[in-house]
Amino acid sequence: MTEILASWYPWLLGLHIIAVIAWMAGMLYLPRLFVYHAGTMPGSESSELFKIMERRLLKAIINPAMIAALILGILLLWSKDWAQLREGWMHGKLLALFFMFGVHGVLSGHTRRFAEDQRAKTARYYRVLNEIPTVLMIAIVLLVVVGTRL
Repeated sequence: MTEILASWYPWLLGLHIIAVIAWMAGMLYLPRLFVYHAGTMPGSESSELFKIMERRLLKAIINPAMIAALILGILLLWSKDWAQLREGWMHGKLLALFFMFGVHGVLSGHTRRFAEDQRAKTARYYRVLNEIPTVLMIAIVLLVVVGTRL
């Protein structure tokens, strides 16, 4: 099976990168929607529109892209006989990825709370939250690009 996966490695890698781009696009956009949603009145037309946008972004783009990125990442590791799991850069990447999954969960929770018209956080909180996926993404990309060249 490993030989078959290895022959598909370029395709798996390309699809993995596409899934990661889609996941990150959503992870960067959703908190921005929260910034604007936080300034609306519960039950208002704009608040209801934000609820729809947030739910669709999470359910139709962010969640499927995360799942695809995860499955494709596992297949990429499998195609290399899991050898990369012994490399230091991969440990750093997996740690950053662990935190990215945590941020994903936090964003999912905020989407649910907004859907229930709960407004416990300020727009400033969501602006700061918006930076966390960016920092994690930068760390992951640099770990992969630089780490695999050492």
